Amino acid sequence: MEQTNRHHQAHRRIRGGRIATAALVAGGLSASFLAAGIAGASTGTSIVISTAKNAKLGTILVSGNTLYTLKASKTPCTTQCLTVWPAVLLPKGVTSAMAGKGVSAAKLGTVKRSGGTLQVTYSGKPLYWFSGDKAMGQVNGNVTDTWGKWSSIVTAKSAQSGSGSTPTTSPSSGGASF
Repeated sequence: MEQTNRHHQAHRRIRGGRIATAALVAGGLSASFLAAGIAGASTGTSIVISTAKNAKLGTILVSGNTLYTLKASKTPCTTQCLTVWPAVLLPKGVTSAMAGKGVSAAKLGTVKRSGGTLQVTYSGKPLYWFSGDKAMGQVNGNVTDTWGKWSSIVTAKSAQSGSGSTPTTSPSSGGASF
């Protein structure tokens, strides 16, 4: 009888361990998919920067999700900031981003970050994603926070965003032009 009880207890521990392992694997896969969603458009060997239409702002810069620039405050964008605002980094060994639909390759560049990684720039300004954007074209990151003012990059204004031929940055539109 005692041997049977020990066998059942051991079986429950193994089954419980399998359930915990399955939960960890599923959680890890979810995190991988989330990171891939934030990471944006990648060919596996580079990052592709292109444009998409946003009904309110016009044509905006994207790489999977909307891209942003930062007008920095006195608080530097370091580790905590980069969890909310991931930098658009090139894969190791890649030296430039690819210009996709609607983007001039001449406006793309890079800046070296600490650790030697290359961050993609557009018109000389470093590019970031916003962790609160879950789909291409969302512009939830047009905000001012501890690290400064974040603006989506509007390459062509929509008729709804106001009149005039020169796109500008304003608190009401949240867009920046380049």
